[in-house]
Amino acid sequence: MRFNVMGSFEIIDDHGKVHSPGMPKVCQTLAVLLTRPGEVAGIDSLILELWGDSPPRTATTTLQTYIYYARKMFVTEGLVPADRNPLVTCPQGYVLQVDADRVDAVVFERLVAEGRAAAENGELEAALGLLRRALALWRGPVLGSVHAGRILKGRIARLEELRIRALELCVDAEIRLGRHREAVAELRELVAEHPLNEWFHGQLVSALYRSGRRAEALQAYQDLRRTLREELGVDPSAEVQRLYHELLAPDRSGRPPADRPVVRSAHRTTVPPPRLPVCTP
Repeated sequence: MRFNVMGSFEIIDDHGKVHSPGMPKVCQTLAVLLTRPGEVAGIDSLILELWGDSPPRTATTTLQTYIYYARKMFVTEGLVPADRNPLVTCPQGYVLQVDADRVDAVVFERLVAEGRAAAENGELEAALGLLRRALALWRGPVLGSVHAGRILKGRIARLEELRIRALELCVDAEIRLGRHREAVAELRELVAEHPLNEWFHGQLVSALYRSGRRAEALQAYQDLRRTLREELGVDPSAEVQRLYHELLAPDRSGRPPADRPVVRSAHRTTVPPPRLPVCTP
């Protein structure tokens, strides 16, 4: 089996057939378990996800029913043998015991971590390859077909932030390789998708100027300035403004300004192997 959460929720069997539980709450329960495969999801956390701060009195029993239907789905759909169900009960809750590399979000996180490490080591071509592979797994909004409660919303937000970081790293690698012209098209798309992300705007301004398109670079800055004022009532950051002033008055050598602002640092994300606690089917 393969599990896709970076887009609509899908379970794909070895023949490529897509399966999905019919009950929304069952999908939601499995989604929580899949975003942390191999880790125990506590009963209290699952109840919080499914019903928020107002769970019914029968919440624990109803959760057990959803677990039952999820297990039944695995067997009736022919995904697993009846005696090897991956959804097991632990003293603290439930765990989905699947190979982490079978979950697209886990593969995504691993590839981004490897791409970041390669970039830090100066292996820019290798970094680009890893990061492009990671971003290719993104099929749309994370768990777009599943209602998200408090737990899932936090995990979805984390993956979305990691995607932005992967995009930043890709752009930075392209620019460090001197591919300013190639970066312009991607950056235009990114500033349209993330109009309040000043880093993308700043890199677009710089890439345009370094490609010999100074007038367009100045216009890109004005577009950012107008957007920030209309949406937030603020001006661009001091770093982006400094870049703008360098565009207005380039030094006599004719050299373009330094790429500003610098890519933000981020903590390295690693994906440890799943810990499989002693549980019972």
